[in-house]
Amino acid sequence: MFTRREYREPRRYRPEPSGPYWKQRGWQVSAAFLGVVVLLSGIVALTTDQDADGGRGSAPASDGPLSGTAALEDGRPAGCRTDDSDGDTLPSAPPDDVDWRTLDISRVPVSASAGPTLTQGPVWWCFAHTPAGAVLAAHIIPSQMSGPDWRTIAREQVVSGRGRDLFVFKRSTVQDDDSGAGASSSSVASYAGFSVPAYSAGAATVELLLKTSQGYATTNVALRWSGGDWKVLPSDNGALHTPVKAVQGTNGHLLWGV
Repeated sequence: MFTRREYREPRRYRPEPSGPYWKQRGWQVSAAFLGVVVLLSGIVALTTDQDADGGRGSAPASDGPLSGTAALEDGRPAGCRTDDSDGDTLPSAPPDDVDWRTLDISRVPVSASAGPTLTQGPVWWCFAHTPAGAVLAAHIIPSQMSGPDWRTIAREQVVSGRGRDLFVFKRSTVQDDDSGAGASSSSVASYAGFSVPAYSAGAATVELLLKTSQGYATTNVALRWSGGDWKVLPSDNGALHTPVKAVQGTNGHLLWGV
């Protein structure tokens, strides 16, 4: 008499990543975000769930323009003035006064009308309280995370909480890149355009369109209006942006025209 045995599919071998997560290329790419060396074969967001660094990321910069002790005038940090007359009107084109500046090893858009209109040390800040202001903040704030001043930027321009603490913990394991050494034209993504999927006076989601040697890709950055300026809202696992995904073209995005 034969006994019926349940068929089980042979277990497939799945190679484990080599070395600890902070040495894996996917993490290093995401930590340094979009303006630094990018592997075009696959860009992933921060996904490893680790304990935060004991709250060190929660401490505000003592002399920063957006720190908890910064003086506010009419809801904005002292000295910050922007034209917010567009209100919550979504842009139909990039701001007319856009210029491009080098930030670390990225080229980022800046605007006299949408921001950033002020700098203090490494912090580029004072964005318009408009969708266009959120768009500029979504480009500029994450792009500064590859250089040596990333801790200051995180304290000043990333919303405090577990997400920021976790980002700081993970980013601290990656070597700073303030020179662009090793970056090549075939491995650096550039900003090609944007869209604004969601906007309110207190929150915004900006989708960034990236141009690479292999085509186009997109990622979303969430922002909150906090302390009188736009700040990046990280996910609970410490990511400053959603996973980057390839797209077929530029449809649905406003193009920078550069």
